[in-house]
Amino acid sequence: MTTRSTGFGMMLVAALGTLLLLTFVFSGLLEERGNPNRQVQSQRVDGGIEVVLEADRQGHFVATGAINGREVTFLVDTGATLVSVPEGLADRLGLERLAPIGLETAAGAVQGWLTRLDEVRLGEIVQRDVRAAINPGRHETVLLGMSFLRGLELNQSDGQLRLVAN
Repeated sequence: MTTRSTGFGMMLVAALGTLLLLTFVFSGLLEERGNPNRQVQSQRVDGGIEVVLEADRQGHFVATGAINGREVTFLVDTGATLVSVPEGLADRLGLERLAPIGLETAAGAVQGWLTRLDEVRLGEIVQRDVRAAINPGRHETVLLGMSFLRGLELNQSDGQLRLVAN
């Protein structure tokens, strides 16, 4: 092996290492832009629990939470009557289909199913026995609708959504 080939090999390894490092860094940045609330923080305020969410680049409030103890990604949707769980995720969570229901989605009317969620958690805000719908959507994001939000105080300003459970 010559000095020239050894030098080329080391340059190649260094270039690949740099490329991997940049890929790792930028994928984390892109993930943070899509969900700026991956680590939801809660605090006690006036006898209640407060969660403050930051808006994503499109002005939506996306956050990591949990259904029945399993991590999910929520999109806060005050226009949705029920928490809406995509069918594939519902299957992985083992959710029971209780009754058929017609759902109005952005793509039009679809057939879904009513279900119940034992527990829905956003930070330290926890609701139990939450009515929900299983929708035939192919995405992975859960719409966090009014069946969870109804009992909370909501205040939106300056790119933040403040949720308080009393």
